[in-house]
Amino acid sequence: MKPISLMRSVVTVGGWTLLSRGAGFARDMMMAAYLGAGPVADAFNVAFSLPNMFRRFFAEGAFNMAFVPMFAKKLEGGEDAQGFAQDAFNGMAALLFVFSILGTLAMPWLVWAMASGFAGDTRFDLAVTYGEIGFNYILFISLVALLSGVLNAHGHFTEAGFVPVLMNLIFIAAMMLAARAGWDMGMTLAWCVPVTGVAQLAFTWVSAHRIGFRFRLRWPRLTPELKRLAVIAAPALLAGGVVQINLLVGRQVASYTEGAVSWLVYADRLYQLPLGVVGIAIGTVLLPDLARRLRAGDAEGGRASFNRGVEFGLLLTVPAAVALVVIAMPLTEVLYQRGAFGPDDTAATALALAIYGAGLPAFVLHKVLQPLYYAREDSRSPFRFAVLSMVVNAALAFGLMPVIGFAAAALATTLAGWIMAAQLWFGSRRMGDEARLDARMRQRLPRIILAALGMGAVLWLAALLLGPALSSPGWRYSALAALVAAGILSYGGIGLAIGALRLSDLRQLRRQR
Repeated sequence: MKPISLMRSVVTVGGWTLLSRGAGFARDMMMAAYLGAGPVADAFNVAFSLPNMFRRFFAEGAFNMAFVPMFAKKLEGGEDAQGFAQDAFNGMAALLFVFSILGTLAMPWLVWAMASGFAGDTRFDLAVTYGEIGFNYILFISLVALLSGVLNAHGHFTEAGFVPVLMNLIFIAAMMLAARAGWDMGMTLAWCVPVTGVAQLAFTWVSAHRIGFRFRLRWPRLTPELKRLAVIAAPALLAGGVVQINLLVGRQVASYTEGAVSWLVYADRLYQLPLGVVGIAIGTVLLPDLARRLRAGDAEGGRASFNRGVEFGLLLTVPAAVALVVIAMPLTEVLYQRGAFGPDDTAATALALAIYGAGLPAFVLHKVLQPLYYAREDSRSPFRFAVLSMVVNAALAFGLMPVIGFAAAALATTLAGWIMAAQLWFGSRRMGDEARLDARMRQRLPRIILAALGMGAVLWLAALLLGPALSSPGWRYSALAALVAAGILSYGGIGLAIGALRLSDLRQLRRQR
């Protein structure tokens, strides 16, 4: 395999993730305009979250965290990576085919478990109908996750990065067609779910074929390697289950306030933009890189990769977090408030966004720190940490719900996220030198925080000055662009002045594998 730059790979994945999140945001803007935060939007958001929740549980969480390091090590060692990937593909296909059928049959119970507050009104029946149509998405997208893991391990990040972009483009096209043809928008969105799953699987299947991996559907066989994969994945599967329980808790709390499920989803889309571009990109690239370095005994290279991952992640997400907290209201008003989405929806969504924003660095640290464990095939420690965060999340969400309403779900998520990040950090202290911060990172971190706070002050003043323009239909997009530009320029200027970043950083961050 040709040498690739860790930094270049992160930028590649981040660029495609940015495009995906941008397309996803455009999709949600259209949904907000067509559906607002009403019953159909709430029902679809719950129904669509069900296959996605189990996707993270089975594929992107437990399975990939165990599969990618094993697959990468087989590639590095010249072993039968093709046979291992084929056996894993067949095993996952068989398991999820059965699971998708059972889940579809059990849809009323799944909807109740996700949003019991829907019981007794139209949202419940709509969510069950939409869920029955789209639950089979879990089969397609989980196989996509496996194929994407194969592509990523080979350094083909572009093909895997395009997959979520494809999904959002299909949704956007379908909504435009439905609006023009007068179709029921809720049913159109529901049928889009399985259609996008088939399209995504076809694309990754062809992409894997082009790099020499031929996947064929066959009867699964339980090989010793798959047994080892199951042993490693089991604790990660449980950890993924804990994370999804946190999601269930949030949905349950929100389901008792009409519109709250959609408010949280719309806020989630905004804070997921920097999280996806930075955190997921770093985690995607760092896991196979660390696995290879551990196999090769390259502790120094592993430490450099880890530290530059932490630095790059915090360099971008600390200012993003400050911005989401300081300008949550103008962001939400300009981007969402139109059509069926009114001022009350804006205020509620902005509140959730500010709370989520405060947890953004923690969620990115999860993506940077977890590869330290999974590259060592240690999935038990993240599970133990996730259990404690689950307990904290549930206690805060249900305990604070009578006091602050639906916002308790967002606050619980943020605080539990910081507790999880702290556990991952302190747990990594027992690892080797590659898990420790180097002198450069220790010097840069306080300066990054200081530069972000300075940017926050500039944004606050700029938002006051641009207030009338931000509320004007003719000027609001230009005003928001000016506000964002003020944040970028002030952070860059302050950062360069105090040494939080240097113009030579991109060259210094380049690391050959």
